[in-house]
Amino acid sequence: MATVGILGGTGPAGRGVAARLAGAGCTVVLGSRDADRATGIARGLTLRGEGTVEGGTNEDAAACNLVVVATPWDSAVATTSALRQALKGKIVISMVNALSREGREMVALYPSRGSMAAQIAHALPESVIVGAFHHLPAAQMEDLDSELDADVLVFSDDDDARRQVAELIDRVSGLRAVIAGTMSLASPIEAFTAVCISINIRHKTHSYVKMAGL
Repeated sequence: MATVGILGGTGPAGRGVAARLAGAGCTVVLGSRDADRATGIARGLTLRGEGTVEGGTNEDAAACNLVVVATPWDSAVATTSALRQALKGKIVISMVNALSREGREMVALYPSRGSMAAQIAHALPESVIVGAFHHLPAAQMEDLDSELDADVLVFSDDDDARRQVAELIDRVSGLRAVIAGTMSLASPIEAFTAVCISINIRHKTHSYVKMAGL
């Protein structure tokens, strides 16, 4: 089973992905600028299954076979650029959304290259970028009793990498991978996260995406 590093993994989104991947048998490293904080958060996670979660630096996370970028959007490029050599030749999953809160709504922001996945791809020209995990409610991801039953849209220009990530997601309890297509879909997929979060804020719930008819 893969070792998975999560850059910026101590936030709610990173913790939720870590808990679910550990349940699928993965060895997960929560990366952070503060390794002690990451270690403490990893120890506090509720886990099931044979996988493990440990804390470390972002450099430790980048050393894993597969790497997820879960940093805030405005630090994603700087974080990944600094790890360019460590991430060379690896599949890097971007779950980053550029969003801004305005009142009770989230508003999508559009980076210069159209999406955060494209920004990261430019920063990591020797890595293979796959987009996934964008529309998931962090609280339900971390709560393994939440009965989550969500679809995860997966996109990439690399067919093999897209397939590998989809197969990993399909092993995760509560998740089903739906291959959406190429990086051309990155911008609308990321932007739709603003809709999902705004609905949850307005209705005080934890809804998620489920593609009927598949």
